[in-house]
Amino acid sequence: MKRMIGVLALLSVFVLPVSAQMGMDLFRKPAIAKAFHPVVGKGAQYDEVSQGSNGSRTRTLEIGIVGKDTVDGKDGYWMQFVGADEKQQAIVGKSLITVDDLQFHRMIVQIPGQGAMELPASMTANNRGKMNEHLNEWRSVGSDTITVPAGTFTCEHWRNDQNSSDVWTSDKVTPFGMVKAVDKNGGTTVLTKVLDSIPDRITGPVKPFDMQLIMQQMQQQRQQQHPQ
Repeated sequence: MKRMIGVLALLSVFVLPVSAQMGMDLFRKPAIAKAFHPVVGKGAQYDEVSQGSNGSRTRTLEIGIVGKDTVDGKDGYWMQFVGADEKQQAIVGKSLITVDDLQFHRMIVQIPGQGAMELPASMTANNRGKMNEHLNEWRSVGSDTITVPAGTFTCEHWRNDQNSSDVWTSDKVTPFGMVKAVDKNGGTTVLTKVLDSIPDRITGPVKPFDMQLIMQQMQQQRQQQHPQ
């Protein structure tokens, strides 16, 4: 279960917030959506520093485009994200996102020891709702030159007055253009590498997500660790 929590945490702290920044529907397209420009095989690596009661924590995250597909006649791209669980084991996921409306249609996660699983469509639909909660909150406040570990970039500076956050984007970075982000709690995300060759890390057959099976495996692990 801890590994499953790690997957959900990865989604909540990075993928979904980034998607929410870019979230849109076909009739209310926020200006910041122009920063999304997927290119198959390319991506970015980030260091995310979060602030908490126990001090700061740094997480390395990779996000990139590993394939192209179609959804109801629309162009879609498989966006892959890679992070780590509490044991520093790689957690990999990828989502099929359409360019026209920036909506997630499918999501697959690969958990250490569990293999690849596709999340139910209902969970993906719930995420689409979350992405659309804060439409048009981002506004451009000009351009800045930003220096991060990956280099120096001329960026468009976006601000969200509703949650006191700032994002700097560049068309030199794919898929979301993000070079740096700062949230209201002092957490930061900075670009450390621009990646030119990203392999698809989802390997083996993809099974339907089965929570009951995961619960059974958890119970077996507890019994092995604490035999009576």
